[in-house]
Amino acid sequence: MVSSVDISTLTTLQEVMLEFAVMIPSYFKEVITILIPVFGVFVVFQLLTKNFKRLQVLRILVGFLYTLLGTTLFLTGVNVGFAPVGTLLGQQLATETWKWILLPVGALIGYYIVKAEPAVQILNKQVEDVTSGTITARAMNTCLSIGVSAAVLLSMLRILTGLDIYWIIIPGYLIALILCQFVQPIFVGIAFDAGGVASGPMTSTFLLPMAIGACTGVGGNIMTDAFGVIALVAMAPIIAVLIMGVMYESRLKRETGSVVVVVDEDDLIIEIEED
Repeated sequence: MVSSVDISTLTTLQEVMLEFAVMIPSYFKEVITILIPVFGVFVVFQLLTKNFKRLQVLRILVGFLYTLLGTTLFLTGVNVGFAPVGTLLGQQLATETWKWILLPVGALIGYYIVKAEPAVQILNKQVEDVTSGTITARAMNTCLSIGVSAAVLLSMLRILTGLDIYWIIIPGYLIALILCQFVQPIFVGIAFDAGGVASGPMTSTFLLPMAIGACTGVGGNIMTDAFGVIALVAMAPIIAVLIMGVMYESRLKRETGSVVVVVDEDDLIIEIEED
């Protein structure tokens, strides 16, 4: 058995604001401690080379300021609000008699949370540009959402049943490797990039606490049952994108007969030509 997660009890908006205000200086100190070495390297590089003009230096300094403020606010929001809410949600659902509702709730959260990942939106736009609209950002978004949704559902199933993660990870990557043989190399690259961006900061900071809370609620082993959710989130989009690639090429072959996909390495544009 594992102990319950300690979560602050806040009843008013003033208490919530005070909780954030108290923690901001602590995370500000952490972020500035990390940025100081990076800033020091930049200063030394500029003094030795003088490669950047005054306007460029000013823009870089503004960028450092944005990074400092943005990361501080992000960490404060994650640790004071986002993570505790995820932990509490998982714990409360898992302690109910209808704890199997964790499966559809987890799948629903996984479907929508990937849309909040900034890196996912950037990847979707880049894929659409690189493929000249052949793969739309909307199609990529839907594909990644379905993949992450399936991954979270499997993670909740592991927590409720105690299923070993190896029974999911090993067959999953074997399927991915097999699918790689039936798609063009560009789909392989997109798939593995998608796995990386889908398991970004927004997903990690909510799903992992939720999994820990759910594991606490059912009285499971956090080390073996709760952890591993990010590994599944990173794997599922790979399979989803590869399946999309197989379906896409199959549709092209039905519509145009034999299809040749040509990749222009300079312009990174896919051209579809009939053989």
